[in-house]
Amino acid sequence: MANHLDVRNPSPDYLAFWREYHLCTLTTLRPDGSPHVVPVGVTYDPEAGTARVITNKSSTKVANVLAAGEAGARVAVCQVKGGHWATLEGRAAVVTDPERIADAVRRYAERYGRTPAPNPDRVLIEITLDRAMGRAPSPSA
Repeated sequence: MANHLDVRNPSPDYLAFWREYHLCTLTTLRPDGSPHVVPVGVTYDPEAGTARVITNKSSTKVANVLAAGEAGARVAVCQVKGGHWATLEGRAAVVTDPERIADAVRRYAERYGRTPAPNPDRVLIEITLDRAMGRAPSPSA
């Protein structure tokens, strides 16, 4: 059974799982309502209640978020390792502010151990989180 957690106050094990190197998936909805699921790198900031995905402005995921309108798109990010998993859900918006993108790149480099090459077409998908669930490994697992 899924364990529902406070997005702003996750357990230490859950947060540690989000700090490890794991590829994730981002699920957005296409305008026809069907899911679009793609691999991404995600950073999780529980203090801000935010998850971040850096990407190219011409990507389908960006188009799907923009198509949802001003209210933002309902999305989910997820990561899996063996029988352990973690999902974060919320409303996504596309951010073009260079300072916020640079902050997201810094966070990505910290989690994934490499700084992405400069990209003038980079944007940020910022997710305001309202749900967290999963089963994270304990430190001894």
